[in-house]
Amino acid sequence: MLATFLTIVRPADAAVPDRKGWVLWNQITSTTIGTGTWPAGSTVVVLAPGRYQVKLPGQGAPNGVVHVSAINDAPHWCQAETWFQSGADEIINIRCYRVGGALDPTSFSAFFVRASGGPAPGPYGYVDSAASGALVSQYNSTGAGNSSTPTGVGQWLVKFPGLVAGGTLDGSLQATAVNAATGARCKVSGWSSSASGQAVKVLCFNSAGALLNTRFTLTYQYKVSLYGAAIPPKYYGYFLNQPPAGPPTTNLNSVLGSGANTIMATGPGLSMVTFPRIAFTQNTVQVTAYGANSNFCGLNTFWTNSPVGPDLYVRNVNCFTNAGAPVATGFTVSANSIL
Repeated sequence: MLATFLTIVRPADAAVPDRKGWVLWNQITSTTIGTGTWPAGSTVVVLAPGRYQVKLPGQGAPNGVVHVSAINDAPHWCQAETWFQSGADEIINIRCYRVGGALDPTSFSAFFVRASGGPAPGPYGYVDSAASGALVSQYNSTGAGNSSTPTGVGQWLVKFPGLVAGGTLDGSLQATAVNAATGARCKVSGWSSSASGQAVKVLCFNSAGALLNTRFTLTYQYKVSLYGAAIPPKYYGYFLNQPPAGPPTTNLNSVLGSGANTIMATGPGLSMVTFPRIAFTQNTVQVTAYGANSNFCGLNTFWTNSPVGPDLYVRNVNCFTNAGAPVATGFTVSANSIL
């Protein structure tokens, strides 16, 4: 699949997003990694084993959404605890767990965005949904109102009206559990694109793999970055592994002539995803499991930026059953640069 598209940028587009930021935290060295952190000066403080506080200087804003992915060669996941504006800065509290439900230190990639106004350069939206379906905050690039409807314990149907992409399965999604009391994981079990917009099924689980009512965030992107802007940034992409790879409309690379993003199995439950020609820092990668089971996914090590191409290598997405066994399962992955 060759992603060739042109986005017309209007003056008003500069307002989307209002604020954004991300960090790449190396648990081994207790430092942020500069190539995966923006803005400069962002920090991570360890609050307790498995609990972290991220500060994004100058990016403070009310509401918005947070996503976070664990980075560990053993089965771990991370979730948002809370986030808030503190003066000019954005503060994000994160909890990370190992299989079994105990808080446990790990490296991670965390992301924040807050958008308002518009018009935005492409179909884009997010929700911060309470377990009841009430929206804590939301954004829709068409100005329409999103919705989150519980359909059972730990199950929701999220609709992004007006975000029309033209096919039956288009774009990409990221989902993250928000819970300050217990281990929780959320994923996308499926979605459909239609003439009325996007309809997304979200599932959330506790540490035992049982469906759980919890707050969660969900972001939809189509031909835009995960933070809702496009051209700039010029370097971003996304990929759906169902498995196998999803339709061409779920495999996007923003660089003209770059060719398709590709996936290669590298071991039990391991997949390397290559994004040609978008390896420009400072960049961020987020992963969400996809499918109707309690499997979950993260990264087993940090992504790398090759000087040849330059290509971005996600080495590797790792996926596990609830018991922690490696498993080949579906996932979405989104890579985004500040440039």
